[in-house]
Amino acid sequence: MEVEFLTISKIHQGLLKKEFSAEELTKAYLEKIKSNEEKLGAFLEVCEDLALSQAREVDELIFQGREIPLLVGVPCAIKDNILVEGVKCTAGSKILENYVAPYDATCIKKLKKEKVVILGKTNLDEFAMGSSTEHSAFKITRNPHDLEKVAGGSSGGSAAAVGGGECCFSLGSDTGGSIRQPAAFCGVVGLKPTYGAVSRYGLIAFASSLDQIGPITKNVEDCEIVFNAIKGKDPRDSTSVELKPNSQSLNSKFQISKIRIGVPKEYFTEGIEPEVRKVIDGAIKKVEKEGAKIEEISLPHTKYALACYYIVATSEASANLARYDGIRYGMSYEISNLKSQISNLMDVYLKTRGEGFGQEVKRRIMLGTYALCAGYYEAYYLRAQKVRTLIKQDFEKNFEKVDFIFTPVSPFLPFKIGEKIDDPLKMYLSDIFTVSSNLAGLPALSLPCGKVGVLPVGVQIIGKPFSEPAIFQLGKFLEKIFGK
Repeated sequence: MEVEFLTISKIHQGLLKKEFSAEELTKAYLEKIKSNEEKLGAFLEVCEDLALSQAREVDELIFQGREIPLLVGVPCAIKDNILVEGVKCTAGSKILENYVAPYDATCIKKLKKEKVVILGKTNLDEFAMGSSTEHSAFKITRNPHDLEKVAGGSSGGSAAAVGGGECCFSLGSDTGGSIRQPAAFCGVVGLKPTYGAVSRYGLIAFASSLDQIGPITKNVEDCEIVFNAIKGKDPRDSTSVELKPNSQSLNSKFQISKIRIGVPKEYFTEGIEPEVRKVIDGAIKKVEKEGAKIEEISLPHTKYALACYYIVATSEASANLARYDGIRYGMSYEISNLKSQISNLMDVYLKTRGEGFGQEVKRRIMLGTYALCAGYYEAYYLRAQKVRTLIKQDFEKNFEKVDFIFTPVSPFLPFKIGEKIDDPLKMYLSDIFTVSSNLAGLPALSLPCGKVGVLPVGVQIIGKPFSEPAIFQLGKFLEKIFGK
C-alpha cells in the first residue's frame, strides 16, 4: 500500500469500499515509519499500541454498518508539545524527558471524537524555539526531499512526517512561523489559524499571545477538514472564539477575477534568495494571468517585525518557562544525592534549569527576562507592544482595499544541517516573513508553489481575521494552477 499518496478523502473512500481496513492502513503507516525513521527522524515516540487499538475500534464501527465521518480511521501525528493523555510529552526538552501527559489537549479531544488514529508524537525544536528542528534535545529531523537539508522548524517533525508519507496529516504549533516555514521546506500545506480560532488548552506554552495550533496536510482540502474538526470556542481557553459556519467565506460562485491580492514591496527585498524570488514571482504571474487583480501594497512597519517579535516572544517565554523549577513536575534532581552541590533552594533551581534547558532556550529566557526587568520594561517590552499595534494597523489599512496578501514564506531555500546553528541571528531571519501574521493574529496559509531543483518553495496567503474559509477556497483554486 503506497500510503504516501493517500489523502483524507481517499482514505475515507477506501474504508467505505472496504479496499482496506483501518488496521491494515495503520500497519502500513507503522511499517513506513519503521523503514523511514532512521534517516528522517520525524518522530520522538511511535504509539503503536494506541494506534492499533484505535484502528480496531474504527473497524468495529464499519463492521456494524455505522455512518463514519471523513476523519474516522485517518492516521495522524501530533507535535510533541501538544498533550495526548497517557503519552509522553517532552516539548523536545530534557527537562520534560519523562513527563507523561495527564490529560488530552482540547484539539486532541476533538480529534479523538472524530475517531482518528494517532501514530505518535513528532520532533520539534526545544519548547518550539527554533527554525530548523536542530534545537531538539533528542535528534535532528531531516528534509524528506534532501536528507542533507533541514526540515524547518519548530514543527519540523510534523512537516517531515507528512512530506515523507509517514502520516496522512499532523498537528503543529505556530508562534512565529513554526507551521508555515517547515510546511514550505517539506513541500506540504500548513495553516496558522487566526489567534483564538483553535483552543490552546493542552499546548505547552511558549509565547501565549502568539501561539496557535494548526494542521499540516498534503493538500488544502485536507487542511480545511482538519481545521474544521479542531476549531471553536473552549471554556478552558478564554482567548478562544466561537466561529460561525462559513463565516468570512467567499461567495459560492468563486471567481478569481473578483479577487484582489496585495503584494507588499517590503517582502521583496535584497535578503530574499534570487531562486526563491523567481518562483514566487512566477506564482504571482500565474494568478494574475487567471484574472486576479494584483496590487503592490506597503506594510511600512514590517522592518520592525522581527525585532518586535523577539522581544514579545522571549518575554512571554521567560514568564511561561519559570514553572520548570525542579520542584513541581518535570526533571528534578534528588537533593539527597547532591548535598555537596546544593545548599539552598536557589541551587535546586539553578541545577535543574542549567542542565535541563538547551542553549537556545536559555538564550531566549535571558533575553526575555532582561526585557522585562525594571528599568528596561518600557524601553523594550512596552515599546515592542506599541510597534505590534502599528504592524496590526498596517494590515487593517491594506485589507480595506485587498482581499488577501501574498508573500514568500521563507527568504531562502531549506539550508544544510549545521549551516546556521552557530549563528542565532541568521537563524532568526528564517522567520522574517512569518512573524507579522502572529503579531497581528491573522490567519496565514503556506502553499507549495514550485521547486528549485528538488527543494520546494512555499507562497504565504495572509487573510483577514477568521477568513480561513475564504483562504481555503482560494488555496484550492491555486493548487490547480500551481500544478499540485
